[in-house]
Amino acid sequence: MNDLKLQINEPYEITEEQIRYFQENGFIKLKNVLSKEAIEYYGKIISQNVVELNQLHLPMEERTTYQKAFLQIVNFWSKNEIVNEFVRSRRLAKIAANLLSTRGVRLYHDQALYKEPGGGITPWHADQFYWPLASEKTVTVWIPLQQTPLEMGPLAFSVKSHRFSFGRDMEISDESEVAIKAALEKGNFEHFVEPFDIGEVSYHYGWTFHHAGANKTNQVRAVMTIIYMDEDMKLKAPSNKYQAVDWEAFCPGIKIGETAASYLNPILYSG
Repeated sequence: MNDLKLQINEPYEITEEQIRYFQENGFIKLKNVLSKEAIEYYGKIISQNVVELNQLHLPMEERTTYQKAFLQIVNFWSKNEIVNEFVRSRRLAKIAANLLSTRGVRLYHDQALYKEPGGGITPWHADQFYWPLASEKTVTVWIPLQQTPLEMGPLAFSVKSHRFSFGRDMEISDESEVAIKAALEKGNFEHFVEPFDIGEVSYHYGWTFHHAGANKTNQVRAVMTIIYMDEDMKLKAPSNKYQAVDWEAFCPGIKIGETAASYLNPILYSG
C-alpha cells in the first residue's frame, strides 16, 4: 500500500478562486481529492476499528437525539497505525492550510462519524462552540468513505453563516435544530446540500453552521473527519463546560494564552 500512502501525501492544488469561495461562503466541496482505491483501503480499516471501538449499543429508540445522529470515535489517530497514517495526510492538511491562508496547520482532533441505517438527523450547530480556541482559523475536512446520496444524510451547509453570531452559544440538540434553523431562514441564508461522490470531500470553518439529514438507506453512512487549526493557534479560557472538557481531552497541559501545541496536536503541514 506504499503507493496509496504516497498518494495521500502528494499535493492537491487548489486555486485562488477556490480559496476565495471558501473564505466567502464558509465551506467548499472538492472532487477527486482521494482516489477510489485510497477510500476503499483506508475506509475498510477505519470501519473495522469503529466496530471494535464503538461502545454505544443502545437500541435506536432508546438513544438521545445526539446518539441517534452517529456513532463517534474520537482521537482515532492515536488508536491505530493505519488510521494515524491517514490522519497525517499532507495532501488533506495542505488544503486546509491553503483555505485558511495560514503557514501551516496542527491537528486539533479527528473523529469517525458513522450514521447507522435509520440514524436520525444531525441538528444544526457550529463546531467551534465546543472548542477553547482563540481565533476562527479552524477547519474540518469531512470525508465520506462511500458514495453518499441525499437519502444517506450528507453534510449540508448554511452559506456564509460563519459570520452569523446567533446560535454560537448552543450545543447540538433538539433546541439548536429548531432555533438555529429558524434564525437562518429568517436571515435568508442559502441552504446548500448535494450528494458526495467517491473521493469528494468538504471543508468548513469551525463557525459555519451545518447539519445532516437522517440515513434513510440500509447502509451505514461512514465518514472520517479531521479538524485542523492554525499552527500558531492559542488556547483561550473556556466559555462553557464543553470547552473545558475539550481542553483536557485535546490540548492537555497547555495553559491559557499558549500555543495549542500539546503532544496531541502535531503539525500536519507547514509550508
